[in-house]
Amino acid sequence: MARAGNLGERRIIEIIWEQLERDPRMSVPFGDDVSATRYRGKNLVVLNTDMLVGKTDIPPMMSYRAAARKAIVMNVSDFAAKGIKPIGIITSLGIPRNMTRKDIVQIGRGLNSGAREYNTYVLGGDTNETEDLIISITVFGLAREGSLMLRNGATPGDILATTGDFGLTSAGLKILIEKLHVPPEIRRKILESVLKPHARLREGIALAKTGAITASIDSSDGLAWCLHEIGKASNVGFTIENLPIAREAYEFAKKHNLDPLELGFYGGEEYELVFTVKPKQWKDVRTVLKEIGGNAIRIGRAIEKEGLFLLRNGRSVKIEEKGFEHFG
Repeated sequence: MARAGNLGERRIIEIIWEQLERDPRMSVPFGDDVSATRYRGKNLVVLNTDMLVGKTDIPPMMSYRAAARKAIVMNVSDFAAKGIKPIGIITSLGIPRNMTRKDIVQIGRGLNSGAREYNTYVLGGDTNETEDLIISITVFGLAREGSLMLRNGATPGDILATTGDFGLTSAGLKILIEKLHVPPEIRRKILESVLKPHARLREGIALAKTGAITASIDSSDGLAWCLHEIGKASNVGFTIENLPIAREAYEFAKKHNLDPLELGFYGGEEYELVFTVKPKQWKDVRTVLKEIGGNAIRIGRAIEKEGLFLLRNGRSVKIEEKGFEHFG
């Protein structure tokens, strides 16, 4: 009999979903960044939940305060990918018996600072005793049907873009976990990408208002994985022409004889938005994000052929479908 360790996170989710009855009011396809149900006509109640676990989600050097803030960021990033403002947060905490009062204070402060950073509040929740620290966050908001930027609207010819560079978190985790050395002048920025990530909420809300986005996803499971996810949802493939690797990630890769493309494609926890746009509206999208201090970086285009391909040295190289996965 197959066990959880062999099934993998995504197959486990599919198995659970297969046992559930479908809500006829459900208006977001299963497996997207958020869930939503209709409420009184075309109004939507939008929900998302994500869990941070000490053993798998808190790297060395990350304080409990930073970890609790990260738990908020993880969830807000999913809302950002759909263009929805969170209006409230519920949290369930699993607290190990040996945690100190100081530790618990830091968790509370981290939850509050994360919520206030995105102009919302923690409204309540639940607490229980557990073997490992668990911070489970549920975010909710309201929207109108048709306003969400889903994963399934990309078509061949659409421009593929992102809100930022990649590779920093891969480098940062190698510094923290594998103890790899890095020059002081780039160490701070690399480590900050891991220890203090940011959700692109302003960018997501601004993108949704343009009405120009055909598909959108957050990149927390890695750029390669999220592109494969959009591709499967939209029945398209992608050609990558320009992969935006952060300068510091390039320097780190060169020093340790690593492939910067590996850092960029398979890192995860970067919380950038990855989205597709109709070519005629690309200029408008760039202008909107520039006006709020954000970026729209063109990295490729949607194609009819399924899969993900990188144009490198005049050749088309297939990019594997892999990324971060629990039980992996």
